[in-house]
Amino acid sequence: MRIMKQWAKFDRYDVLVYLLNSPAIIIVNYILFGGMYFQNTGLFIKVTVLANLWGAMVFLMLTLWMKFMRYRFGKPDDFGSRLMYSMLMYVAVMMAMMLLLVYCYGLLKLPYKPENVLWVLVIGFVTNVISAGCHEAIFTYYQLQASTKREFELKEMHMQRQMDVLKQQINPHFLFNSLNSLMALIGEDAELAERFVEELSSVYRYVLRANEQNLINLSDELEFIRSYSHLLATRHGKGFNLTIEVDPAWAHHQLPPLTLQLLIENAVKHNIVMNDMPLNVKIHTDDLANLHVSNNLQKKNIRVASNGVGLSNILARYQMLGQPTPVIRQEAGWFFVAVPLISA
Repeated sequence: MRIMKQWAKFDRYDVLVYLLNSPAIIIVNYILFGGMYFQNTGLFIKVTVLANLWGAMVFLMLTLWMKFMRYRFGKPDDFGSRLMYSMLMYVAVMMAMMLLLVYCYGLLKLPYKPENVLWVLVIGFVTNVISAGCHEAIFTYYQLQASTKREFELKEMHMQRQMDVLKQQINPHFLFNSLNSLMALIGEDAELAERFVEELSSVYRYVLRANEQNLINLSDELEFIRSYSHLLATRHGKGFNLTIEVDPAWAHHQLPPLTLQLLIENAVKHNIVMNDMPLNVKIHTDDLANLHVSNNLQKKNIRVASNGVGLSNILARYQMLGQPTPVIRQEAGWFFVAVPLISA
């Protein structure tokens, strides 16, 4: 029932299509009863009421089927399947219901003309073609309109993200901390310093590439986040711990680039990160194609300046991509974010 509520919704265009097809009921009755349909007032009222009740029932059945087809085959590439299954059901239901109407006329001993039933079936077929065409034209128009709007918003957001990435590329705070850590390592451990430089290079190479695409494979994002976490571990020592438990089956699913970096950066920014109070970040997948990122809460005593870009950026990108919204929650001393993985 809950799933049905997602697609079984009527709007004014459905009523408009019904009104456009309503004259067909008058025409059908005229063909079946001839001139007496208009001359006999009692016959006119009885037949018209019965036919309109029948028409409303047919309208309800076919419109619900059409709504289900939109729900089941809602993508632009599914146009052929949606139209074919809609038309098959439209014709089958209309033919069966038309014969049922004529049968009811017979049971009520109404003086219809059996020889004209074939013409009535033809009219029913034509009416269904018109009805299906109107429904499909309206749906396709709004689908195209929504697609155009989404494409425009994606382009606009992509430009904004390019600006954000450029800012991050020259972020003096991040670069200053990285260089400070590097300078300290050079005097203490040349081998570790060399590895630090390699990881820093990988981080910036990925960041430069991130502004060229809207989605990236989970495997690439995880490879990047390992390099990024190495920088954080070098800077914070044992104060930062990252655990990754991701099923390899999801490796080629996708997500917006830098999603994990924004979530980890958000965790580091708002929580205490010390050797005796380590920040533990965990990344894992579930069986429903969700990627979970969590961290223990140990908020800083001082207020942290924040513009809220991290989480809001992720939510906005998922919305613009037409994907389910990431779930954010806080409980039992932990902060959780679940982001849906997108099938490639």
